[in-house]
Amino acid sequence: METMESVYRSLGISSEVLDYGQRIESELKERFEAIDATAEYNQLKVIGAMQKCKVSAECFNASSGYGYNDLGRDKLEEVYAAAFHTEAALVRPQITCGTHALALALMSNLRPGDELLSISGKPYDTLEEVIGIRPSKGSLAEYGITYRQVDLLADGSFDLEGIRQAVTPATKLVAIQRSKGYQTRPTLSVEKIGEAIAFVKGIRPDIICMVDNCYGEFVERTEPSDVGADMVVGSLIKNPGGGLAPIGGYIAGTEECIENAAYRLTSPGLGREVGASLGVMQSFYQGFFLAPTVTAGALKGAVFAANVFERLGFPVVPDGSESRHDIIQAVTFGSPEGVVAFCEGIQAAAPVDSYVTPEPWAMPGYDSEVIMAAGAFVQGSSIELSADGPIKPPYAVYFQGGLTWYHAKLGILKALQKLIDAGIAKLP
Repeated sequence: METMESVYRSLGISSEVLDYGQRIESELKERFEAIDATAEYNQLKVIGAMQKCKVSAECFNASSGYGYNDLGRDKLEEVYAAAFHTEAALVRPQITCGTHALALALMSNLRPGDELLSISGKPYDTLEEVIGIRPSKGSLAEYGITYRQVDLLADGSFDLEGIRQAVTPATKLVAIQRSKGYQTRPTLSVEKIGEAIAFVKGIRPDIICMVDNCYGEFVERTEPSDVGADMVVGSLIKNPGGGLAPIGGYIAGTEECIENAAYRLTSPGLGREVGASLGVMQSFYQGFFLAPTVTAGALKGAVFAANVFERLGFPVVPDGSESRHDIIQAVTFGSPEGVVAFCEGIQAAAPVDSYVTPEPWAMPGYDSEVIMAAGAFVQGSSIELSADGPIKPPYAVYFQGGLTWYHAKLGILKALQKLIDAGIAKLP
């Protein structure tokens, strides 16, 4: 039988890189145990929601056409609402991605003359065209919806005085982005998000507070909806899909917000009553069931990556010892060559398309070339092992995912090997 070292060597990992990784892994036992404890808590929470809603085998049946009386679709939305502790939820394959889910939440709950206020600074790149920061057809700006933002303070905390001054009578919706996006700022904890929401509601209770929850689901024991968010929004090909959902997005929140979103997704007068499930219901249910465990594997990979690269002198966010509030790990290389080499390593570790070499390209929705590495079973899935980054200063790469901890570990070691082979990194 082959030894573990010989198997890693057959996959292109040198003994020196493997030894370095094993030493770091041995020091992370307590961190990993804490991650497993959170996963157990969230697993029980999901099972409890499924039992409370009386999920049955009939829920997995497909519907077509209008999708009237789709038991599985309606029951799944009850499950999401129960798990996120909200009044209602919209969980649909017709929501194509996280950006679409966010656009839907915004466009359905804002009207001409309203103002959107981001209190976590610049939103993720693809939302710039949704809002109209960068002109695009059908943007909020074209419908007379204005936008302003309050940047986070230098330490990554909310600028409460800036928020107080920014809120006007026209402010209808406040947006908070939990994850860092293509920035090297800290991810926002559920606790800090709750404090910011309470502050906003103290100024004007009627303001809708929406949280972009992408990459954050099941990382902590609570969600933003537990601390006052009127809407939490995300993608099913990230954490909550558990690697099985082939498409989809969700919005969970107040009945009023979800009803507005449903009428925007389909049409006035139809709302949640239509929308065929097209045979994806079992994947949606089973993916949500597995999501806490899958998220835990990705989280272990992020902690491991932070420690691996921090000790080699590369700036990392979060650092190797900080608490975690999403699955994303940022590593700054300071050069495009570093970003490219890292992504080449992640791609080479993939079960799918491992022979492909990723290259930067002008990806729609971004203001610079972007390189993406993802040999995934679901195209673009970022709960699967993946890495990406814009080819612009400070030349940081954003690593996330891994359906299992072992795959995440391999990907990180492979990325390190590529950097060493290119002369960009050197083992101590």
